Amino acid sequence: MPGNLQRSPKIVGAKQTTKALQNGTARTVYVAQDADGHVTQPIKELCAQNNVPVIEVETMAELGRACSIAVGAAVAAIIE
Repeated sequence: MPGNLQRSPKIVGAKQTTKALQNGTARTVYVAQDADGHVTQPIKELCAQNNVPVIEVETMAELGRACSIAVGAAVAAIIE
């Protein structure tokens, strides 16, 4: 699991990540492979448009644990 996600300032969730991508504060985006494509695909497209790297994580549960939350997460981002 990406250790820098645990140590860095971050946001969790599709809406927050989308906002961070739109305002230019997202530096790296993490996407769970088992998340719904309707949630993750628009975020991946925004990442491509803004040259933000996307790192895929195997499961939502794994991404949630890395973000120190008790539930799964489809998307998270390291921010400035």
